[in-house]
Amino acid sequence: MSIAAILFIVVGTLFFATGVIGLLRFPDFYSRMQATAKGDTLGAVLVLAGLALYNLHGGFSTGNVLVSLKLMFIAVFWFVATPTAIHALLRAAFDFGIMPWTKDGESIIEWPPGKEDIK
Repeated sequence: MSIAAILFIVVGTLFFATGVIGLLRFPDFYSRMQATAKGDTLGAVLVLAGLALYNLHGGFSTGNVLVSLKLMFIAVFWFVATPTAIHALLRAAFDFGIMPWTKDGESIIEWPPGKEDIK
């Protein structure tokens, strides 16, 4: 069981690292946030699952089971809250006027709607 716990923790750490690499390498706010959110969410869930398994390595006493259950509740909360928060952040950025990056520099849509009617 400790080998599985170590494997979860190492793979989760690798997902955190790929999120950081995506944050540093991607060209615009939207792709950076997408890479960071996905790497952060999956990395946190895997690390917390590994910690819960490692905690059970000491035996299935009531205390160990309760601590592992708390860690899994934190993982579920993280799995739900992080994508929701990132969506709200990206929506606010879009409403504020930050447009996604394109190779040719053209806007992918006209924002705000009805802008072409104003002359």
